Amino acid sequence: MYTVTCIAPVNIAVIKYWGKRDENLILPINDSISATLDTEQLCAKTTIMASPDFENNQIWLNGKEETINKRLQNCLQEMKKRAQIGNDVLQWKIHICSENNFPTAAGLASSAAGYACFASALAKLYKVEGDISAVARAGSGSACRSTMGGFVRWHMGTDPKGNDSIARQIAPANHWPEMRILILVVKDDRKKVSSAEGMKRGVETSELLKYRAEFIVPKIANQMEKAILEKDFQQFAKLTMKDSNQFHAICRDTYPPCAYMNDVSQLAVELVHAYNSTVNETRVAYTFDAGPNPTLYLLEKNVPEFSAILDYFFPSSKDAVVEYKKGIPISSIKLSEDLLKKMTVNQQPPGQFKYIIHTRVGEGPKILKNGEHHLLNNHGLPVKGFMTN
Repeated sequence: MYTVTCIAPVNIAVIKYWGKRDENLILPINDSISATLDTEQLCAKTTIMASPDFENNQIWLNGKEETINKRLQNCLQEMKKRAQIGNDVLQWKIHICSENNFPTAAGLASSAAGYACFASALAKLYKVEGDISAVARAGSGSACRSTMGGFVRWHMGTDPKGNDSIARQIAPANHWPEMRILILVVKDDRKKVSSAEGMKRGVETSELLKYRAEFIVPKIANQMEKAILEKDFQQFAKLTMKDSNQFHAICRDTYPPCAYMNDVSQLAVELVHAYNSTVNETRVAYTFDAGPNPTLYLLEKNVPEFSAILDYFFPSSKDAVVEYKKGIPISSIKLSEDLLKKMTVNQQPPGQFKYIIHTRVGEGPKILKNGEHHLLNNHGLPVKGFMTN
């Protein structure tokens, strides 16, 4: 038997992917750009075992056995086409066990991390070299961006077969070491309308979506790439927030509408704008994927103050049962009374956020060579994983 275990990162888009021109090949209607997040704080972990003794392909996701869906089958078939290993091994069935150390299907890009991890582990198993972003894309569109670290652009391409719809790294993880990310977890249950359904509905019904894809994204994607390369946070932040706002306007323009943000999401938007206005500088940028959880981009030097702002205006619940601040430790500071007086927002009741994750831009997928990390035992059955939530 052969066993491979891999971890892969989440990515959070600053120029959104929303809408497919080909549902089967998962080809987007516009380019998108994202930052890959550090696997120390957010990742998917997948073990794949191939054995001549297995009777069927099987998968366990977050401790529960699931069916092998069409997208997983597509990834497997695409990787087998590229395989550099004996035909006998290619005929063996595989067992897959995958877990996330963060909420699944809550708008935190769990499918991107999961399919990037699956594709990376398959590549190792079948000895596939080179770019695998197109294979990951066959599982989940944004997964192609999670196959590499740093800042990544997924090019929509023009080939009807999707051969040029691949991800390319704009800059490595160490390009902008001062960049930090705060993820504010509002809700961690499953969203009512999946991203796949929301996109399909949007392509069919939203005129705004068509206009954005054709006229707006080609321009702002190039502007965003330039801002990243030049480490221009002011431009980066402005483009990020405007694109997020436009994306959610399109979700509302969809018929029937998709509402991914909630009242707490909107309060977080107001807080960011109030803070930036008070300090007379854009220090924090928000973005929302297809969920209510704000992802905030800011520079390392501004994390302690804005973290204190969050603590003041969105205090944690006194009876919280989970660690409230996760990830990279944040220094505590005392806010000036003058700053608080100038803020034009109200304090909220405790417990609006379940917890906060502080992370940075990170590297792409990594193979774990120590057998202790495997999620499957020698019989190909799940062992206790690493989930922390």
